[in-house]
Amino acid sequence: MSLDHAPIRPAPIRKLDEVVVNRIAAGEIINRPSNALKELIENSLDAGATSISITVKDGGMKILQIQDNGHGIRTEDLPIVCERFTTSKLKVYEDLSHIQTYGFRGEALASISHVSHLSIATKQADSECAYKACYADGKLVPAKPGGSSDPVPCAGNNGTVITAEDLFYNILSRKAALKNTRDEYNRIYEVASRYAIHNSGIAFTCRKAGAPKVDLNTSVGASAITNIRQIFGSKIGRSLVEIKDTDADLDIEFSGHVSSAAHEMHKSVFLLFINHRL
Repeated sequence: MSLDHAPIRPAPIRKLDEVVVNRIAAGEIINRPSNALKELIENSLDAGATSISITVKDGGMKILQIQDNGHGIRTEDLPIVCERFTTSKLKVYEDLSHIQTYGFRGEALASISHVSHLSIATKQADSECAYKACYADGKLVPAKPGGSSDPVPCAGNNGTVITAEDLFYNILSRKAALKNTRDEYNRIYEVASRYAIHNSGIAFTCRKAGAPKVDLNTSVGASAITNIRQIFGSKIGRSLVEIKDTDADLDIEFSGHVSSAAHEMHKSVFLLFINHRL
C-alpha cells in the first residue's frame, strides 16, 4: 500500500526587521531591572563618577534612574549615544587587548532604549547648561508628540542622569514574569551594594522613589571594610580577615576579605569581582 503525501516545502527565509532584531538582542542583555542597573553603574564608573545615586519605583519597572557626577556626554554625541555599537572606548579591534573600561561594545544604552522609555540629561564641566534628550529604539524622539526630537538645554549638575521608565512595556511576557516588585528591588539593592563595596571610596545611594530615607548610603573616601559593616552589619565587619596574593608566573593578583572561623552566619555571602567585573 502506498500513501500519497503532499511534499513538505521549507518556509522561506526572511531577513528580520531591524526593530525586531534589536528588541531580541535587548531582551538577551537586559532581562530584568537589576541587569539594566549593572550596565548603568558601569557606565557611571567609566565616566569617572565619585558619586552615584539610584532611584527606583516599583522595583525598577516603573522608574529606574541613575545620577552621577562623571564627565558627562558630549552634546554632539547625544544623537547616536543609544544606537547599537556606538562607543567612546574602542576604535579598532586591537584596542581590546588593553582595554581598561567596563563597557566597550556600545550595547547597554541601546538595549535599554529598546525596552523602555529612556531619557538622558547630561552636562560637561565646561558647558553652560545641561542637555536632555529622549530615546526609543535607539533613536532620538520628541519628549511630547509633535515636538522636536533634538536635545534641549535644561538646568542640571555636572554629570549624567539616565531615566528608564516603563521597563518592558513592549515585551508583555517579560513584564508579566516580573510582577514581584519587592524581589526586583532587592536584586537592585544587591547589585548596588556589591559595586559600592568593590568601589569603596565612591559614594553610592539607593532609594525607593518617594521614600524619606535611603536604603544604601556609602561615603566618598570610605574603605571597603566600612562599607561592608554598613551593608552587612558591624558584627561581620569585626570578624573580617584580609587576604591577598600575587602569582608572577600567571600574572595575576587577588585581594579580599573573609570572615573568621569564629563568625557564625545563617546565610553565606560570596562576592566576587574578576577584572573589576561582577
